[in-house]
Amino acid sequence: MLSCGRVPGPVLSIASVRVDCLDSRLKLPILKGIKSTLSEIRFSMSCLNFLIPRVGVLCAVAIGGSGGAAADTRCAPQDFLAISLSQHAPAAPAHLRALHIAYPDLLFSQEGDAITRDGQTWIDIGRNRTGITPQARLADPSLMEHFTYLYPLAFSLEERRTPFHDPGRLRHDPFFEMLYFDTEEEVRQNLVRVSFDGFSSAGVQVTRTRGVACQLTAVLQALRPHADELAPFFETPGGGFNWRTISGTTRRSAHSYGIAVDINPALGGYWKWAGVAEGQASHFNSKVPERLVTAFERYGFIWGGKWHHYDGMHFEYRPELIIYARIMSGNGD
Repeated sequence: MLSCGRVPGPVLSIASVRVDCLDSRLKLPILKGIKSTLSEIRFSMSCLNFLIPRVGVLCAVAIGGSGGAAADTRCAPQDFLAISLSQHAPAAPAHLRALHIAYPDLLFSQEGDAITRDGQTWIDIGRNRTGITPQARLADPSLMEHFTYLYPLAFSLEERRTPFHDPGRLRHDPFFEMLYFDTEEEVRQNLVRVSFDGFSSAGVQVTRTRGVACQLTAVLQALRPHADELAPFFETPGGGFNWRTISGTTRRSAHSYGIAVDINPALGGYWKWAGVAEGQASHFNSKVPERLVTAFERYGFIWGGKWHHYDGMHFEYRPELIIYARIMSGNGD
């Protein structure tokens, strides 16, 4: 299925073309047949079909019928621990593959150094900087630095004992504004309430954009057979959507975009409540069971309990980090 945008300049008019990657730099070959209208272009499944110049044609192809949840309310939930990854641009750098599979409507520059949704506003992916403190990286991370700390897929709290090992805590705000809007009003227009029926009378507001509400509903459905055991975690939840900055910072919370859910804070735990200094939060006596965490991860939500600066009540829709962890561990199928 094509997702195309209108931009100045020539566009392609080719009935059906097979495009194969040319070299390890992942640049597309030159296509002939430049005309003034657009028709379907078919790309090779083995190719980085989402790399485009920053001007000209804007077409992305949703390949293989899998990938991230669609950016509308009608979605079939995606199991990010089970979908096959091997068919998706296997020659691409892992971070580009993860972003493409998680958000298949996004478009990438031909050089793989920038990303766009509409072909007009581009976000530089940036680099993983060296020689800076973890605090400086947290305050203003690049998109590339989202992948600095590998999210552990195993239900283990060992990795998080390393100071500042906080996979998912780094957020490049312009990226989330591109994915989920950049004003409170726009986010509010796309909120839906997801009820915790079967667990409690509570519920949370999350965005329907990119299928987040659909994915959260799938989490609850998967956990419902264990409702008696898990009900306390869904009583008096910490909340969902909340347009705010993170306490003590100027950084926008993931809750602002409607992509985060806090379960019962009394059972979750939070590093600041323990009275420890930054970088010294290695001890975390988690009460959150593996069954609950795995269900959230399966549908694209990372758990803040795997952060050194733990936030055990916090789940956040970041499917690219789940996919990236699978790619880096060699678990692509």
